[in-house]
Amino acid sequence: MKARIPQGMGKNPSNMNQMLQQAQKMQADITALQTELEQREFSASVGGGAVDITINGKRNVLSLKIKPEVVDPEDVEMLEDLIMSAFNEAIRILDETSDEEMSKITGGVSMPGLF
Repeated sequence: MKARIPQGMGKNPSNMNQMLQQAQKMQADITALQTELEQREFSASVGGGAVDITINGKRNVLSLKIKPEVVDPEDVEMLEDLIMSAFNEAIRILDETSDEEMSKITGGVSMPGLF
């Protein structure tokens, strides 16, 4: 029994080499972008500036600022909600930025497992 090679495959090895080179370049670009994003800072403000948070691309909190007037011992839950909202908004900004930058590299093609 003969193995059949799909049409167009095997006839032009330079095309395969070119595709491999493009894939390697894309992987290198993705790795460089991931490194760059990890070093960038992403900030969010909620509650009309009551809570400001800055995170890095590794999702580590770099700074958290809380206006004194929102610190009410009778309403700790509101402050907790503001902090969570600020953190979640900063994560959303990070993810959105990451998706936009990755899309520029991949041409919008989703590559599961890479990012």
